[in-house]
Amino acid sequence: MKIIITGSLGNVAKPLTQQLVNEGHNVTVISSNEDRKQNIESLGAFPAIGSITDTDFLTKTFEGADAVFVMTPPAISENNIVDHTVHAGKNYAEALKKAHVKRAVMLSSVGAESPVENGPIKGLHQIEKLYHEVENTSFTFLRAGYFYTNFFNDIPLIQNAGIIGGNYPENIEVPLVHPNDIAKAAAEELVKEGNGNTIRYIVSDKRKASDFAKVLGAAIEKPELPWVEFSDEDSFNGMLQAGLPQDMAELYTEMGRGIRKGVVQKDFIDHGSPVTGNTKLEDFAKEFSSKF
Repeated sequence: MKIIITGSLGNVAKPLTQQLVNEGHNVTVISSNEDRKQNIESLGAFPAIGSITDTDFLTKTFEGADAVFVMTPPAISENNIVDHTVHAGKNYAEALKKAHVKRAVMLSSVGAESPVENGPIKGLHQIEKLYHEVENTSFTFLRAGYFYTNFFNDIPLIQNAGIIGGNYPENIEVPLVHPNDIAKAAAEELVKEGNGNTIRYIVSDKRKASDFAKVLGAAIEKPELPWVEFSDEDSFNGMLQAGLPQDMAELYTEMGRGIRKGVVQKDFIDHGSPVTGNTKLEDFAKEFSSKF
């Protein structure tokens, strides 16, 4: 099959590309970075260098494809993040229509069912709605859990303050996922015969926030590492002090509040809380300790 991958060689796109190439597919990887060209070729894939803001480039790249993996970067800009994310989704939708692509897999998120109280995920909510309007293209909305790799952002807090935390309590259970498990699920969906639009949750583990502290703490020889629940205000100010742009800090504070209220997890729970990924929190803890 001829398959197009967006997302350059990121945490999901790289292992996805490797798997599809190993399965014998003709794979093209879209990247805005000319320097990635050689790395893409070294994986056995074809590079398409251009911007996802350029619908003509996307349409030309999508032409003749049997399937396309569409993902939007988590933060295309420092301001108006949701608007820019949705605009990227519109570009994909237009290119899929013009190129007459029959099959697409969207990297979405747990919480995308809700239009509110989910921070940056609300952009994915809007994009899912956009894709439902694309005629003659069959979509799988791959709703992923909270990326394990986001815990790397907590390393400075652990090193400097000896704590880990967020603006939700330790007894809240959060769906987690490893990018490799997303890549495996995406590869399975891309080669399926399209039959309307479907939702698939991809979650590797679901754990209480207290387990984040316990398991990650044990892996870095800090078995007493506590989970600290921050107020929304303290969470927001802490992210600003860490150098995050205000818009991003506001969105991530809102997402934490949505986790605290159960808004983000609700549809995942309503679907039976399926855990199909292989990488458990204890497995990821080994990666975490190597980065600490």
